Amino acid sequence: MFAYGIFKVIYSPFKAFKEILEKPKYIGPMLIMLLFVLANIGSAYVFLSKAYLDQTVPISSRLDEWTENCTLWASNVGTPECSGDHIGGVFYGNSSIEFSIVNGSQIWMQLNITDPLDCSGPEGYRNLSFRIKWNQTDGEVKPNNVTLYLFSTFPADYFYYDLTENFTESNSNVWNNLTIPLGSEKWANNSAYASWGNIESLMLEFTWPTNCNVTLLIDGLFFHGVFKSVMESEGGYLFNYSLVAFMQFTIQWVVLGGLLYIISKAFRAKPVWKTSLTIAGFALITLFVQALANAAAYANLPAIRYPLEMLGGVPGEGQAAFNQIFEATQLVFQITGYIQIAIHIWTVFLCAIAVRLLFEFSWLKGFLISALTYLLSILVMTFIMG
Repeated sequence: MFAYGIFKVIYSPFKAFKEILEKPKYIGPMLIMLLFVLANIGSAYVFLSKAYLDQTVPISSRLDEWTENCTLWASNVGTPECSGDHIGGVFYGNSSIEFSIVNGSQIWMQLNITDPLDCSGPEGYRNLSFRIKWNQTDGEVKPNNVTLYLFSTFPADYFYYDLTENFTESNSNVWNNLTIPLGSEKWANNSAYASWGNIESLMLEFTWPTNCNVTLLIDGLFFHGVFKSVMESEGGYLFNYSLVAFMQFTIQWVVLGGLLYIISKAFRAKPVWKTSLTIAGFALITLFVQALANAAAYANLPAIRYPLEMLGGVPGEGQAAFNQIFEATQLVFQITGYIQIAIHIWTVFLCAIAVRLLFEFSWLKGFLISALTYLLSILVMTFIMG
């Protein structure tokens, strides 16, 4: 019977509110709250199953720890230092790694990877990204040889990649962002035993044509390019969505009911708190319908891939990826926007019916009270929950 009363508000609101006003009870709104939470979890599941995040090593929760900890590196110029000159962004920590030579022509630096990485096959990491900046105090001389090495199972087996052309047109004193595709035809190997499935170490080697004074900075070093759905990589999201849905409904229920009580009284009515709160709770059946409609809309979304460039949070860097995602999802989110507008109008209409039946107001006064109440409740909800 309770379920019948709840859904009757949808298809026969006049009869439903007449019955509700005769015996107002909180059990109906509480069941609507449960339905809304469940529908919101379902809607979130549909959306998150379409969203894929770029998986990184190091993992994003540990930031770019390889360029935050100087002790992880070995170099021909001794132990490197941590520099406050770093990339700003979500993933990039508070420092970079600094290597310096005085009157020298070569710097190499090597990072040992604690857990060997699989860079082969469909589940393997496909890209290596890092930032490089160099400062010279005796003029600007570009390196004439820059090589990236990835060592396999044995130190004698490795892949190498010529990066020199990436620096021929680059300038000193600016951060250069490099993304190297792993396993591409530009890589060479020194041994048939070198394996992309077991990468244990990384080395960069810079050589200048003459002796010079150079400081090299490295930041934001990540292996990435494996995309996993949010549901697969972040299992706690649905629980968080359920909590947010519970809070949203509870707060909106109390706020809408309280404002309905206050504004009705301002129009010289004699409202009862329990009745006002019950009316508000039943009117919010629209939120349940909205969650179901959004789930249906999200089911038509394409797979959405969020790459490192977008997740990293460097201003302006992920704009191309954002534009591509926006273009692919624009129609669906336009539809959810129209659904939101329809839900606003529907909720105002339900509240107006209840107010008219309860206080025997005219339709004009009923809609005025309802619209004012709902508008103020949205403003309060925006302030509370953002």
